[in-house]
Amino acid sequence: MPEPVETTTPEGVDYGWVMQVTFVVTILVGAPIVALLSTTADLPSWGARAEFAIRIGAPIWFLTALVVFTYAKRNQT
Repeated sequence: MPEPVETTTPEGVDYGWVMQVTFVVTILVGAPIVALLSTTADLPSWGARAEFAIRIGAPIWFLTALVVFTYAKRNQT
């Protein structure tokens, strides 16, 4: 059996976990919010739809990342 190439023992916040959880939670929570908000917006073209999704989705992603990071920071072992 070959030796592992690299192993880590993270001290502090596990940023990989933070990124993965942020990604999943943003899709599970953020996508329905963007879809719901898009029903009231006038989106005549695909460009307008993409711009709307980015304009609404980016703050949701950022807030989710802050919440997940804060959770990880407070609950680190």
